[in-house]
Amino acid sequence: MMECTLSAFWKMEEDLSLNLQEKQAVVAEVSAQVAQSQTIVLAEYRGIKVADITKLRATARNSGVYLHVLKNSLARRAVQGTSFESLADSMVGPLVYSMSADPVAAAKVMCEFARTNNKLVVKAGAMTGSLLSAEQIVVLAATPSRDELIARLMATMNATTAKFVRTLAAIRDANAPVAAEVTAEAVAEAV
Repeated sequence: MMECTLSAFWKMEEDLSLNLQEKQAVVAEVSAQVAQSQTIVLAEYRGIKVADITKLRATARNSGVYLHVLKNSLARRAVQGTSFESLADSMVGPLVYSMSADPVAAAKVMCEFARTNNKLVVKAGAMTGSLLSAEQIVVLAATPSRDELIARLMATMNATTAKFVRTLAAIRDANAPVAAEVTAEAVAEAV
């Protein structure tokens, strides 16, 4: 009877596994994402409710982050031969993979979610060739994103221009009464 149960279990396990073509498709999809990414963050998701994972996926999608739960063996094949190959040793256990073209987006999404849900544990990451520890990922997440930096630069440039214009207007306004007096005197002498 034990053999029947075990064989039924293994049969079910075989039904849930991917065939070779499906594995190749997954590796190709992930490889394409890796090629476009500047940052990859790995996090353990053990014990997180499905509703919370759904929220995390929505947040990631809105931030332009590719978020996927993968078999570690397939993820290792996807990063093989790339600048993220050093991350392969960290691919152990149940992991969710987040990848982004923005250098800080993946780290921000994962760290912000980890703050509100202590079951998501950031394990490791890589940023175009550099292996990152969990602490370094938290520091990276605190870094302003590219869009935030551009907005700050534009605000600084706008403030400088606005101050220059206000200074010119103040000089014009300060000299306006003097110019009016000069023209009144010139009219009086002409008459």
